[in-house]
Amino acid sequence: MTVIILTACPEGLRGHLTQWLLEISAGVYVGHINARIRQRLWAKVIEMAGPGRAILVHQQPGEQRLSFLVHEHHWEPVDFDGVTLMRRPTERFIPNPALSGGWSKASKRRRFGRRGTYPPTAGDGEGAKAK
Repeated sequence: MTVIILTACPEGLRGHLTQWLLEISAGVYVGHINARIRQRLWAKVIEMAGPGRAILVHQQPGEQRLSFLVHEHHWEPVDFDGVTLMRRPTERFIPNPALSGGWSKASKRRRFGRRGTYPPTAGDGEGAKAK
């Protein structure tokens, strides 16, 4: 069994896939095809997809009994000890250069107690008294 899911792809590609697979919903194609036809169809999908996205799921021997191919999709297949999972994209942490270094007043209070003394600083011999 092979499943191909298209998003925002041209009509010509959709028409080409209906020669080999059955369209059960808009952009969802299923059918039984051999590996050679599947590879050629996937190459045609990549060639004709344009700005669209595509996912192909097919049978494969193994624990999961299926495999994924992805084209221009944000989610990517990742292998974890023989099990393929789809990884969602996460925004990368971008440090804010406007943040100042050092300890905040709240963290000092949590660390050294509410009314205790703060740790010694460059000018103090014993530390400043909390106010």
